[in-house]
Amino acid sequence: MSRVLIVDDEPAICWAFQRALTDEGLEVKTMPTAEGALELMPEFNPDLVVLDVRLPGLDGLSALARIRKLAPTLPVLVMTAFGNLDTAVQAISQGACEYLTKPFDLEDAVCIVKQILTASQSTTSATDDPVASSNSGNSATGSVNVTGGSESPLSGLLLGQSPKMQAIFRRIAIVVEHDVPVLISGESGTGKELVAMAIHRYGPRADGPFIPVCLPALPDNLIESELFGHAKGAFTGADAGRPGLLTLAHQGTAFLDEMGDIPLAMQVKLLRVLETRQVLPVGSGKLQTSNFRLLAATNRNLEALVAAGEFRADLYHRLNVFRIELPPLRERDDDVILLAKHFLSTLKGPSASFSERMLAELRHRPWYGNVRELKHAIEHAAILSRSNVLEPESLPPAAPQLDNQVGTPGSLSAACVEWFHKMMDRGTTEGLYDQFLELCDPILLREALQHSNGNRQEAARLLGMHRQTLRDRLKKHHLDTSED
Repeated sequence: MSRVLIVDDEPAICWAFQRALTDEGLEVKTMPTAEGALELMPEFNPDLVVLDVRLPGLDGLSALARIRKLAPTLPVLVMTAFGNLDTAVQAISQGACEYLTKPFDLEDAVCIVKQILTASQSTTSATDDPVASSNSGNSATGSVNVTGGSESPLSGLLLGQSPKMQAIFRRIAIVVEHDVPVLISGESGTGKELVAMAIHRYGPRADGPFIPVCLPALPDNLIESELFGHAKGAFTGADAGRPGLLTLAHQGTAFLDEMGDIPLAMQVKLLRVLETRQVLPVGSGKLQTSNFRLLAATNRNLEALVAAGEFRADLYHRLNVFRIELPPLRERDDDVILLAKHFLSTLKGPSASFSERMLAELRHRPWYGNVRELKHAIEHAAILSRSNVLEPESLPPAAPQLDNQVGTPGSLSAACVEWFHKMMDRGTTEGLYDQFLELCDPILLREALQHSNGNRQEAARLLGMHRQTLRDRLKKHHLDTSED
């Protein structure tokens, strides 16, 4: 019988977790403090520790470091309701096998516990050296560049205490150690470039260059030479050879922004570079090796572009190895005031504040421009206000809702008509209904999960389907992230 030690000072969570795990045939003990847990461990000899970050006395991250010394191979699942990006990265880099944000779905949490125990048992039986096994299974330990604190250049737009931002921090923390492409999607102004900067900064390529490339900003006739470079005399005005942006990203990170706007002809050449790690400058016959990590961002629906024949499916799958979808600010009500106060403090110092009327207005606005709009609105108000207490009259008019933003409601019927005629133009003569469902089903499932903060039971209720049906469809569309 596997043994689980739960360390949390919230009695309700301990009780619920203990009862659910006991029903699964596990032996469970709870402890409200890290000090008590460390004393109990030699006697209880747990197979898994479920550890909260915020505890009275010794905090969870400090306790995690001590647990790693006592039992290097012991899996630890970290929980938090008050985490930030640094907390998530520290937890994973210090050896936590999973990072769980509160509130969480108890059934999903139990599944994660069972998966961890199964994986731990398999690892233990596969090697006679448990310490070596632990080290090989957690390559991030000791290798992640973590520099937390409020002075972090990323702290501005990546602040968040809402469950959705906690989930984003978790996904960033999980992927930083893995040198794989990441596709960052979300509406304009949600902070996609900052997520890319965080992945680079906390990852193993932090000492290398971070090269951001805004694809729509490159002229159509120069996009190839800007990305891949050119040789001397390659075209009129090329008086000297010049390395491309992808070559400059060697040993670092290339961040391709607005990926959905790259021309089809360039998609083929970019795909070849990603597959071979070799760049051919314009006008040159000599390939140049460039080993970089690729991060891409888009505010467009790439799945819809693939279905419409405007984006290559093979490039899409090459980019979409790991997905991070940023929620719009209007779905992060808990974060609006937190962000606004941060921006105001930066602009006018800690003595500045908002009136109650101003706070109500900030909460009421839909913020279609997301965090970028909020930041600019606070800057506008700080300039106009002659007092340290800002009133709503100093705010600019609210930004209008724009049709080209991901997730904003537009004309669904018009979109369906446009898709139908595009399929006709491509010569599609059968199977339209199934193709339409394949396109729309994953989008609807993903939005329902986001709206319910990852709670599958709530998402199933919202969609009007059985929970098992939801699970089956998530697996079908490769949206089942329970093992991420």
